[in-house]
Parts: sequence; structure tokens; C-alpha cells
Amino acid sequence: MFTAYATFTYRKSPDQEAVAPAHHPLVVVGAGPVGLSMAIDLAQRGQRVVLLDDNDRIGEGSRAICFSKKALEILDTYGCGTALRDAGVSWSRGRVFQGGNELYGFDLLPEPGHKMPAFINLQQFVVEKALVDRAMALENIDLRWKNRVVGIDNREAGALLAIETPDGLYRLHADHVIACDGARSPMRAMLGLDFPGEIFEEQFLIADVKMRGDFPAERWFWFDPPFHPGGSALLHKQPDDIWRIDLQLPATADAEFEKRPENVRPRIEKMLEAFSGKGQGPAFDLEWVSIYRFRCLRLEKFTHKSVIFAGDAAHQVSPFGARGANSGLQDVENLGWKLAAVLDGDSPRSLLATYDIERGEGADDNLGHSTRSTDFIAPQSPAERILRDAALSLARHHDFAKRMVNSGRLSVPTAYRASPLSTPDHDEWQGGVVPGAPVPDARVEMIPGGACYLSEALGPDFSLLCADEAIAGLCPPGVKALVPRDPHGDLAARFALRPGTAYLIRPDRHVAARFRAADARAIKAALRRARGKGES
Repeated sequence: MFTAYATFTYRKSPDQEAVAPAHHPLVVVGAGPVGLSMAIDLAQRGQRVVLLDDNDRIGEGSRAICFSKKALEILDTYGCGTALRDAGVSWSRGRVFQGGNELYGFDLLPEPGHKMPAFINLQQFVVEKALVDRAMALENIDLRWKNRVVGIDNREAGALLAIETPDGLYRLHADHVIACDGARSPMRAMLGLDFPGEIFEEQFLIADVKMRGDFPAERWFWFDPPFHPGGSALLHKQPDDIWRIDLQLPATADAEFEKRPENVRPRIEKMLEAFSGKGQGPAFDLEWVSIYRFRCLRLEKFTHKSVIFAGDAAHQVSPFGARGANSGLQDVENLGWKLAAVLDGDSPRSLLATYDIERGEGADDNLGHSTRSTDFIAPQSPAERILRDAALSLARHHDFAKRMVNSGRLSVPTAYRASPLSTPDHDEWQGGVVPGAPVPDARVEMIPGGACYLSEALGPDFSLLCADEAIAGLCPPGVKALVPRDPHGDLAARFALRPGTAYLIRPDRHVAARFRAADARAIKAALRRARGKGES
């Protein structure tokens, strides 16, 4: 039994009747999670957006299921993060096994005081449907289904798009085109761009099964399990009695053969029999099956004249570690405020170059982690396998060896260490959050407003997190001053906040600068730099 997915109605646009190509400042291509989020982010910043998708439905299959705390905080700014959190299976704990024995467990968010969990498991089509609903509720998003981009003339001053529809071809001109059209990106192909990197030989069977199981909401990963000797396996719980199972296959396996239900079922049955200990596992139905190879690829740069790439169209990583959709949403968060600032005249066009710098750093972090995970999970030589197995053997008894085991380092937001938008520290700090790093959440009390989380109190523009009202009085125009109470000590512990200190926080919730003894001139200079206007 396969799940029915939402479909939408194609409607003819007035642009299709225009004699000359219509002009739009912003066109987003691809209505997956990244493209939808991009359109919503820009629309909420007052921009008008045309969003084109070549289909009329939400993508089939669970695909991405693991959404990080950072991704949920981003989605919360679009008005759907809390609902998605509540709909998903929250988890922070994982367990790693070798053979039939547990090596160790871990907790990705052991501290309290965060609105969002470390991760939720939730099918991608559920996230997409929530984003479609939000996009369709915003008047300044023109969402066009069955609009396939088939040609582009890309220039510095804008791009001319040729778009195919059920009613024929039409053209429109855009100042900026954001390509969010996925790993196989037709936009990337039309521009003739290389997508270099590494494609690994090993294949993985991915299956979503519907069954009643009493396994906990944890991430379970096996090296060389007894039910799948010589390979690896992964188990994740999803909502509605759906379970995600990944099984490593030989590089020589016939993908079409392995995807057939009559060949998938015996593998799943053997796995579930091992869990049950009764000789027969629970009954199950196959919901979705696919085969994939690990891919670690990225564009050399993400901005090409008037076209900017985001998500899988810009970079692709292996799925272990949940770095695909999560890093794509971080692309959106980084790019949205910068595009809006340029279009509104608040920042020079050169600010857009920092998207390449910062999200290039993010892509490199993700690709590095993904490649190392892949090499550990699927060793490429006998020597690598010997080293891997030695690390696994030691991990059962020694903490240092646990850090060597790599079953997929889970997604965390990148700290922009090389960002030209950050103001370096001029003071000595013990603890706190360094410039360029993402802002952690905290339990706070606002006056007025009462108890809330810091992630809820931050605005869509720059904010100044202050320890006292005297510093708040130095806040430049257009910057939101926050002087929260710290009833649980979260701000003191995470920010080393004390009288006289302050943090300038960017619209994408990264630290632009921090001050031990804040003064108006230093804050103003840091704000100017963070807006891409250079140092004053």
C-alpha cells in the first residue's frame, strides 16, 4: 500500500498572454522544501516572488525524514515549525551496534532549555505540504505548478527564462533566479556547470515499512549485524507506525532487481526476526522502496551572474548524517535576508558574494563529514576495513575510540569562521558564542511578553542581545534591542552574558559581533560590517 500525495491545480498566468516577457525581481525554481522555504523567507521580508515547479504534486516517498533542531527553528520563523515538531517523532538519543552487541549510546541534546528537540523524524512530504500551505497563504508568492524551465539566457543584469506549460511556452525576465531544483538540477545543466566530487560504489537499499513495533524513538545503527552480515543497517522511527530501514548492498548489486518487493521483503523479515527473538517478526507492509549511492558533490561556486543555487542543486551529500535538507534550509536562511537587503537598498550587491563564502564553508563542512562517514561505513580497501574494525573493537571499552566511530555525524549548523561579515573579538572572553557561530536557544523572560525562548524573541532583522537596559539604549535604528531576564541561567551559561555585555545577532541567527563593554560606536561599526558595507 502506498501513500497518496497531495496534488495541485495548474492555472494559466497572465504572463503567458503578454506580448513581451513579463518582469519579476525574484524567481525561485523548484517547489521542494528548499524552494518553498526560499519563497516564504523572501515573501515574509516583503518581497514578491514567482515560484515555478515542473510538477503538480508533492514529491512521492518519504525521502528526507530527519530534520534538525536548527531546521525546525528556521521553519518556526515561517509559522510551521511547532506544528511539524509536534507531528514528528522527537529524538536525541542514538545507539551503535557491532554484530549483535551494543557498542555505546549517545545523546545529542542533553541540556534543557531549547524549544526544539535535537531532531525529529517526519516524512518529507509532510514538511512540503506544510510549506505549500504557508506559501499559498502569502499574497506575494505566485506559485505556478506545471511550469518547467526549459531555457535560460543568463546575464549580469538579469536572466530571461523560457518556461513550458500545458498551454505552451512563455518567457519572463528576472533580476535574480534562485535555483532550488534538486540534485539533478536542470538549471545547472542548462548553464553547463560542472558538479565535481566523488560518487561511491556502494549502494544502499532504503525502505519505509508500516508495522507495529515497540522499538524506542532512537537512531539505531549496526555494523555487520547478524541479520545482514558484511554490511551496515539503520533503523529510524517515523510517525504513524512507519519505520525507515537502510541496508547496505554490494557495489555490484542490480538496483532494479533489489527494489522488487519480493526481494526486499525477505531482507526486512530477517531483520525483524532478529529483533523479535521469537523466530518471526511483526507483520509489515512496504510503503516506499528506493536504492541510492553515496554522492559527495558541489558546485565550485553557487552564484553565477543572476542565478544563485541552493540546496541539492548546489551541493549533494550522502544521507547518513541528515545533512541534505537541513543544509539546504540553512542556505535559505543565509541567502534570504541578504537578497532582501540588496533589493531594499539597505546593502550593496556585493553582500551576495558572502553567500558563496559562508555557505561554501557550510558545504565543505558537510562534504567533509559525509565523506569521512562514507569511508568508515563502507571502507574502500582491506586496510581501511582493518582500521575500521579495530576502532569498533576498541569503542566497546574505551571512550577515546568512540570518537573514532563514524556512523554518520549528525547535522549541526556551520559556524562561519571565515566570514567577512563578522567583527573579530577585541576583548578577552571565557565562554560565550564566537562571532560567526549560530546562536543557541535559551529559556528567557521578556518584559512585556513573559516566559518564552530566545529563538522566539529574535526578530527577522538584526537584534542586539543585551545584559542590561543601559546597553539597550545604544541600539542603532532598525535593530531590535532584547534585554531578557534569565530565570534559568541559560543566557549566563551559553552566552557568558553579564552587565555591560551585548551580542549583535544577524537575521539568520548567527553572531555578527560581541562586546564585553559595549559602546555605540563599536555596535554601529559592527552593524555596518555585517550589512556588507565594509568597516567604518
